[in-house]
Amino acid sequence: MSETWSTDGPLPPESVWEYPRPPRVEPDARRVVIVYRGVVLADSRACRRVLETSHPPVFYVPPGDVRTDLLSKSQVGTFCEWKGRATYWNLAVGGCTVSDAAWSYEAPSPDYASIAGHLAFYAGKVDLCTVGGERVLAQPGDFYGGWITAEILGPFKGGAGTAGW
Repeated sequence: MSETWSTDGPLPPESVWEYPRPPRVEPDARRVVIVYRGVVLADSRACRRVLETSHPPVFYVPPGDVRTDLLSKSQVGTFCEWKGRATYWNLAVGGCTVSDAAWSYEAPSPDYASIAGHLAFYAGKVDLCTVGGERVLAQPGDFYGGWITAEILGPFKGGAGTAGW
């Protein structure tokens, strides 16, 4: 008997230690919703998941599915050896500002062109992120932005003592 996985249901269990390095990008049609202070920031069924060894997936939402009017460019920037230069975005809702709540790769390296302009949000900086109706947990630490769901198996890089992994 085989199981059928709906686009809004969980995926089969995945170990982050089986994800590749360099990272792989794949489409994900499950519904992704991001909320802060009661405002829906993003609602999409056209995300891209970036899968990298030791990290929970990072979900990149197409800009057309994001309330970009609530975002302003931050002064922060980082560089990924695979994807290139990241732009960070501050979030402003109802008089509250969250610094560096999201990031994007405006001109990523060619292997990651499918995420150009898409936005990834830190689950720990907003009130709610869901994938297929499931509330996600933020990746440990304050640098990486992976989203942990029931099917994702660790241990995960990012917490105390994992910097050398």
